[in-house]
Amino acid sequence: MAKYMLRTNYTQAGVGGLLAEGGTAREAALRETVESVGGTLEGFHYALGDCDLYLIVELPDGAAAAAALALNISAAGGLTVSTTALMSAEDLDIAARTKVRYRAPGA
Repeated sequence: MAKYMLRTNYTQAGVGGLLAEGGTAREAALRETVESVGGTLEGFHYALGDCDLYLIVELPDGAAAAAALALNISAAGGLTVSTTALMSAEDLDIAARTKVRYRAPGA
């Protein structure tokens, strides 16, 4: 299964919902959302800074499931979502061993 980081920010409506429900209720709701596409919520972290909330998810259908989550969560209007595919150290080892034919501009 593929892992993704969802970086989210609350909209004004989303902040209102968060204040009304609380953080643990929103975690439970997002866990249910991830599980609805066959995934697992591995990390759920509120943050101060560029993003309000970081989710680490493992998804069975890779990019299709990640896109479905981002589209549906964003469409609901409470959060905006930016998705990053994550790689393991082993994935990077495979990438480093992969031969790629490339010519730099002007070379």
